[in-house]
Amino acid sequence: MASLESITVETPEPTAADFYGAALGLGTQVRVRRSEEPSGGFRGFLLGLVLRQPADVDEIIRGAVLAGATSVKPAARSLWGYGGVLAAPDGTIVTVASSSKKDSVAVSTDVEEVVLQLGVADVAASKRFYAERGFAVGKSYGRRYVEFDTRPISFTLNRRADLAKTAGVPADGSGSHRLLIGGDGDPFTDPDGYAWRPPMPPAPSS
Repeated sequence: MASLESITVETPEPTAADFYGAALGLGTQVRVRRSEEPSGGFRGFLLGLVLRQPADVDEIIRGAVLAGATSVKPAARSLWGYGGVLAAPDGTIVTVASSSKKDSVAVSTDVEEVVLQLGVADVAASKRFYAERGFAVGKSYGRRYVEFDTRPISFTLNRRADLAKTAGVPADGSGSHRLLIGGDGDPFTDPDGYAWRPPMPPAPSS
């Protein structure tokens, strides 16, 4: 079964390389590298963090903003739970959410699940593309949404416009996704231009 082991975000000025480890606790899962590839508007993906309860969501968001993130959508209750949206210092959009609407235990910043949410032009076609490459489908809702079981990081396929609406940003965008997805197996690029490569080694500690 195919797996997703790490995510590398690209930026012309990777001055926030420590943000994902220090503020979000994702040092082994999300990395940053320098890239001059042009990119504008919505980059087509969201990084999703799932936590246990609303208080945990608030704590992660508070720490992230102090570390340089920008609030895109303030945390609030909804039909599906509680959550908000941030823009990381490099511009990556991050959703922070919990399916719970009530606090039940002591506050923790431990992330229970990391999900890479990819916006695509044709969900059904992309589902077939990934299934043919050994990716195991966990959930599927027609042409709107597909979830793959690729632990330690799972990923989903979503209609690009729907994903932008979730983030609260315009769907327009062009250029590089500024994203490298670290998976096992041979490198490939999917129909929407998302590049999969063998996981990059972590940057050496200073």
